[in-house]
Amino acid sequence: MTLERLAIEDFRCVELAELEFDTRCNLITGENASGKTSLLEAIFFLGRGRSFRSTRNEALIRTGAAQFSLAGRTCLHGLCQPLGIRVSADGIEARYGGRPVSGLVELATRLPVQAIDPEVHRLVDGSPQERRRYLDWGVFHVEPNFVEYWRRYQRALRQRNAALKAGQPPGLIRAWDPEVVEAGEEVAAHRQRYVAGLQGAVRGAGQRLLGAEVEIGLHQGWSVERTLEQALEHSFERDRERGVTHAGPHRADLSVRISGQRARDRVSRGQQKLLAAAMLLGQLEHDAGCGSSVAALLVDDPAAELDVPNLERLLTEVLSLPAQLFITALDPRNPVLLSLPAGRRFHVEHGSVRGLI
Repeated sequence: MTLERLAIEDFRCVELAELEFDTRCNLITGENASGKTSLLEAIFFLGRGRSFRSTRNEALIRTGAAQFSLAGRTCLHGLCQPLGIRVSADGIEARYGGRPVSGLVELATRLPVQAIDPEVHRLVDGSPQERRRYLDWGVFHVEPNFVEYWRRYQRALRQRNAALKAGQPPGLIRAWDPEVVEAGEEVAAHRQRYVAGLQGAVRGAGQRLLGAEVEIGLHQGWSVERTLEQALEHSFERDRERGVTHAGPHRADLSVRISGQRARDRVSRGQQKLLAAAMLLGQLEHDAGCGSSVAALLVDDPAAELDVPNLERLLTEVLSLPAQLFITALDPRNPVLLSLPAGRRFHVEHGSVRGLI
C-alpha cells in the first residue's frame, strides 16, 4: 500500500497544497514552524482519523476556516482508490473508494501509518494507554479476528461500567460478566501471541540502535493467578464502590526493560526516544514478516536531537523496512540526509509547499 497523492485544504497553517509522492522515499525540508510537520500530521490523520500532536480536531482547522479536508489516492498492486476526510464542527466524515468509511478502524486498513515524532518517548515514559495503542495497532494488522473481539469487549465493558455507575443491583451488573470474560480473554490471548512474536524484532532493533538488550513483556490487566472471571469477582465490591471495572484487558500495559532494568528509570530522554524508535521499527519489521502492508512511516526531524552516529543508525534501520518513507529535516544539507535515496523532495515555507528537483 502506498500513498501516491495528497491534497490538503485548510489544515493547520496549510491553506492549499497538492503533492505527488514517491513510492519509496520523500524528504520534506523547512524552517521551524514552517509547516513541514503539519504535512506528516495530515498523512497520519488520513490513516488514523486523529493527530499525533493534538487531541482536539478543531485545533487542526486553519485559523479563519470552517473545516479542513484531506484527499489522498492509495494504491496496492496497481489498484488505486481515493481516500478522503473532512473535519468540521459537525465531526468527521471519511470516504474510501467513493463510499462512506464505517469507522476509524476501517481507515487503518486503508492507509496503515506509523510515526516517529518528537514525542515518541511517551511510548516508554508515558501512560499505559500509549503502549496499549501501540500494541493494539500491531495486533490489528496481524490478527484478523482481533478487532471483532476488541469491539465486543469494549461494548460489554461500557455497559458494565454504566451499570456500576448507576448503582444497579449486583445481578444486573454481573449480567455483563460472561461477555466481558469471553471477549476479554480473547483480546488478551491475541495480545499475548503478538507480543511473543514481536519480542525478537524489538530485541534486534534495540541492539542495533542502542547496543543494549531490550525486552518487552505484557501485563494482561489482571493477575495471572486468576481467570478473568475470578478477577472480576475478586474486585466486585471495589468496582461497585468506585463505579468502574478494575480488572480486564483495558488495564493492560507493556513492560519495557533495557539491560534488565525498567527503561523509564534507567535511560535519558534521548535514549528513551531511540528505545521507542526501536519498538516502532521492530514492530513494523515483525508485522511485515507476518504479511502486513505498511503504507507510510513518518519520521519527524530525526537530526534534531541525534548526533551523527545515532542518526546514521536510525536511518539505516528506517531504510531497511519495506515502507514508504516521509522524513522531515531542518537542514537539507545534512550529509546523512543527503545520502537518502533520491525519491521526491519538498520544501515548506509559511505553509506553502513546493517540489524540488
